[in-house]
Amino acid sequence: MEFKDRVIARMKELNISSTELSKLSGVSKATVSFWINGTNGAKGKNLLALAKALDCSPQWLSDGSGSVSDQASDGGAAASTTAELVAQLLASKAGKNLSEKAREVMIAAAVEADSPASSQEYLPAAFSSLRPKQDEILIPQYDVRAAMGHGQVPADYNEAVRNLVVREETLREKGVTYTSATALAMITGWGQSMEGTINDKDLVIVDRGINEFIGEGIYVITWHQELYIKRMMRLDEDHFRLISDNPHYENQTARMDDVTIHAKVLLIWNAKKA
Repeated sequence: MEFKDRVIARMKELNISSTELSKLSGVSKATVSFWINGTNGAKGKNLLALAKALDCSPQWLSDGSGSVSDQASDGGAAASTTAELVAQLLASKAGKNLSEKAREVMIAAAVEADSPASSQEYLPAAFSSLRPKQDEILIPQYDVRAAMGHGQVPADYNEAVRNLVVREETLREKGVTYTSATALAMITGWGQSMEGTINDKDLVIVDRGINEFIGEGIYVITWHQELYIKRMMRLDEDHFRLISDNPHYENQTARMDDVTIHAKVLLIWNAKKA
């Protein structure tokens, strides 16, 4: 039985659809489609989230070893949090092959997913100088490559800034609203199609908690397996209009079913030379 077969089998047993699995695991519908079609498997944080959504052992889901409901070697109860799932994976045969740095990052990510407030105690060394104060938010870099699955990322894509600490008051002053502080992330803009609004290498803060169209605005999307930052509006019941703010680029029409929304752009921080 291959990875996709195990995923499909659990979906049938739990009677959940691909759309429901997308919501339960917190990944895009396109990523779920890749799993079901056998295009690629799930690893790391996605594997843990998928195992939690399918109520099964991460190790069984990954390579078919053990049983569906295998627990950690200490014989504890079934995992109910991401952190517990991580602990089970790290205690497994697969976890023992991970480097210390990888284990540290996975624990930090799991604790943050379960309890944003307590995650500060588990931040890996790389973030030790970026501990936000009570009125500040740590906005991490968004891994657009992970969001894309097997899609195309611009060849010249360059993450200009890794992580950012910003005062909540600053966001409020700029009229920025978001689904939650933990959903905030940042990416580096690329190309010229949105020039005038988002220039090449501009820092862009996005809300990953928005994965569907909620009205005209700028979104990070996948369209035909390629990544775009585009202004979007609803054209009719079946189509979006993808708008390039640079007048030298043509606007495009896309079927809604062909578009996966990864995040909504909230704020552009232009770094302009003095």
